[in-house]
Amino acid sequence: MNEGKVVVGIDVGTYKIVTVIAKVDEVVNVLGVSEVKSLGIRKGQIVDIEEAVSAINNSIESAERMAGYSVSHVVASIGGSQIESLNSRGVVAVSNPNGEINDGDLTRVIDAAKAVSLPSTREIIHVLPRNYIVDGQEGIKDPIGMTGVRLEVDTHIITANSITVRNLEKAFSEVGVDVDSFVFNGYGSSLSVLSDTEKELGVILVDIGAGTTDISIYTEGSVAYSSVLAIGARHITNDLAIGLRISLESAEKIKLYLSREPQRKIVKPDEEGEEKTEKKAPDEVDLTHLNLPEELRKVSQKTLVDGIIRPRLNEIFTMVGLEIKKSGFGGQTPAGLVVTGGGALTVGVKDAAKRMLAMPVRAGLPTNMKGIIDEIQNPAYATVIGLAMYGSTASTGKSSAFSFNMSRLPGGGKILKRVIEIIKSFIP
Repeated sequence: MNEGKVVVGIDVGTYKIVTVIAKVDEVVNVLGVSEVKSLGIRKGQIVDIEEAVSAINNSIESAERMAGYSVSHVVASIGGSQIESLNSRGVVAVSNPNGEINDGDLTRVIDAAKAVSLPSTREIIHVLPRNYIVDGQEGIKDPIGMTGVRLEVDTHIITANSITVRNLEKAFSEVGVDVDSFVFNGYGSSLSVLSDTEKELGVILVDIGAGTTDISIYTEGSVAYSSVLAIGARHITNDLAIGLRISLESAEKIKLYLSREPQRKIVKPDEEGEEKTEKKAPDEVDLTHLNLPEELRKVSQKTLVDGIIRPRLNEIFTMVGLEIKKSGFGGQTPAGLVVTGGGALTVGVKDAAKRMLAMPVRAGLPTNMKGIIDEIQNPAYATVIGLAMYGSTASTGKSSAFSFNMSRLPGGGKILKRVIEIIKSFIP
C-alpha cells in the first residue's frame, strides 16, 4: 500500500464482466484479473438484478483469489445509449484579495459550470475541465498560483440516467462493495489507449463493445464530445447466426476464430497434390476443429467477411461518422481514429473505418502496464485498465484506512459494513 494505491476496476459489459485489482504508481501493476460471462445486463443496463449480482460477485471473487486482496471499494464502468453529454462554462470572481487563484476558486468555478438545467431523471457522472480562462487569457490548463480577477472554465459534462445508476449501485451493494465512482466506458478506455500527443492534436476514440459503441472526441488535450450508439459487435454475431442458420454460440465461435486467425494467404503450391487442393477451394475456411453442433465444416471466407461482417461494420462506422458530424469537431481531429474494445478485434474493422471515414485509423491497446498482463494486452480490456488509472488519481473523499482495515476481515468485512449501514439509517 505504501508504494502505490491499490485500485479495483470493474468493467460491467454486455458480453463480459472484467475485474482488475492493480497497484498503481507510475504504471498499472496488475495483481489480479478475472473475466466472467455477463448475465442480466443488456446494452450497458441491468435487466435482471439477481443474475447481474451473481456475475459481478463471481468476477470479484476470482480476482480476489488471484491477487490475495479483499475488495471493499471499486471503480465501475457505466455505459449504454442513455449516456448524454454537453459543454458548459462557469464564471467566478477570484476570492483572494491579492488575486492569486487557489484550489477553492477552482472548486467554485467547476461548481458554477455544473449548475446546468437537467431533467430530474438524469444525474452528472463527470465534470471534465477542458481549459481555464483568466481575465480573458484562454488556453490555460492549470491556473493555480496565477493572478487574476475573473476565472472562467469550459467543462465537458457527461450525464447518465438516474435509474441506471441506482440499479448499478444496488447490484454492487448486494455484492457487498462500495462504488467510489462511476466512469463512462469511452472516457475510461481513452485513459489507457490514447497518448498525450493524440489528445493534444485531436483524436476520436471508438470503443466497440458487444451491445454498444462508445465515442469520445478529444480536442486540445481534453474531451469535447461523448456519445453512445446502441449497436455493437453482438450485432455482427446475430448477422452470422442468421446468415449461416446457426446458433448465437456457434456464430460467436466463428467470429472469434476469424478475428484471431490472420487472413489466410493462398500459398503457391510446390507439389501437384497441393495444387489440386488450392484449386478446389482457395476461399474456404475450415471450421472442423470448432466442433460446432450444427456440424458446419467449411464455409466461404468471402461469404463470411464480405457478405456478412463487412456490411455491419460499414453501418457502425457510418453511424460513427454521423456522430462526428453532429459533434461539430470533425475538422479538429488530425490524429484520426483509434478503435478499441472487444469489437476492435473483428476481422476487417480497420479497413471498414478507413473506407467509411477517410481518416487515419489504428487499433488501441491498453498501455503502461506490468504484472499479470499476458491475457489483457488486448483492446477488449482497455476500459478496465482505464478504470484503474482513473481510480488512482480520483479523490474519493472516503477513509482509505477504514476501508483497508475492513478488508482484512473475513469476507471483506461485508457483514460489518451492512451492520454499520443499518445503524447509520437510524441516526437523524
